[in-house]
Amino acid sequence: MKRARAVPLQLEVLDRGRPRTPRPFLARVVRATLAFAERPDLAVSLLLTDDREIARLHAEHLGDPTPTDVMSFLVDDAAEIVVSVQMARRVAREHGHEPRAEVALYVVHGLLHTLGFDDVRARDRKRMRAAEREVLAMLGLEVHAVDARERVVAASASRRASRR
Repeated sequence: MKRARAVPLQLEVLDRGRPRTPRPFLARVVRATLAFAERPDLAVSLLLTDDREIARLHAEHLGDPTPTDVMSFLVDDAAEIVVSVQMARRVAREHGHEPRAEVALYVVHGLLHTLGFDDVRARDRKRMRAAEREVLAMLGLEVHAVDARERVVAASASRRASRR
């Protein structure tokens, strides 16, 4: 039986986040996601940053000046992922898990988007969440269900808005 030749990981990381996320950990997350999607040859560029920078990029590219957790782009058949480590730290603290697991979720989610997964329609969202869970399980990481968090965040935002 022939053994498949390993494809070298094409990964660029610019880590401006606090705390820094170890590159070997990020490489494991990217490798697992690409293996899951059967695209080990995809070049990936990661920018780990704070809420302020991701809000600027969000406004510039998507017309929304608010911070978000992750943004992803497929440019020239390469994935470009931007992650707010500041948001990951905050959300992880709220839900009682490690910030690096939250960062991993954002990287997985962004990569899956560039690989054709979507989460707008209910059926697509179910497929995306299952893929996220499977990749995170491969990595031995656990985070609270994203959809459950979205309901909590929406309720919090609505409570804040009603206080104004």
